[in-house]
Amino acid sequence: MTFLFVINDAPYGTEKAYNALRLAMALQKEQQDVGVRVFLMADAVLCALPGQSTPQGYYNVERMLGSVIARGGEVKLCGSCMDARGLRDLDLIKGTQRGSMAELARWSVKSDRVFTF
Repeated sequence: MTFLFVINDAPYGTEKAYNALRLAMALQKEQQDVGVRVFLMADAVLCALPGQSTPQGYYNVERMLGSVIARGGEVKLCGSCMDARGLRDLDLIKGTQRGSMAELARWSVKSDRVFTF
């Protein structure tokens, strides 16, 4: 099965990105043959910025995305959302890529389940 996670909220302030990534990581851990894709939209594109420094014992979205990618997950960011936030030329977490609405549409059609956070 293939799962698509569409995240819209910033990495911190709400726990939507955290909970989406927790579920994605759990699926990858429990089911070895699943595909996981994450599409970051709106303020969620900030999840893919490197160098996140969180207090000891607090979740870190950068590390969570790295874990999803390390287990074969794909992560793309909405290109127009990046542009609107001035992120066009910034470095991103290794393994993440700029994406498009056309790619999100293709991923949606090819996914068995779509989760939105």
